[in-house]
Amino acid sequence: MKRSILLSVGAMVFATSALAGKEEKVQWSELPAAVQKTITDNAEGGKVEEIEKETKSKDGKAITVYEAEVKKPDGKKVEIKVGEDGKLIELERD
Repeated sequence: MKRSILLSVGAMVFATSALAGKEEKVQWSELPAAVQKTITDNAEGGKVEEIEKETKSKDGKAITVYEAEVKKPDGKKVEIKVGEDGKLIELERD
């Protein structure tokens, strides 16, 4: 009984860590052209301060999402999430 509980807990921990994804900081030059265009189009004249690349697993496939933090000329921030195909996923303003 104890063994099956431990195996179940171990499987849940493994599954959770696999779904958590991997994040890493990336440079502008490392972004696909379509992602660069979407970020530029939605930056509202601001400067990109940081870009993260997050790779997750969904339905057994690896999915990459880029998240850019942008500081606009008025000091407010914009967070832009873009799929690896350049599709805008989310736009969050301060």
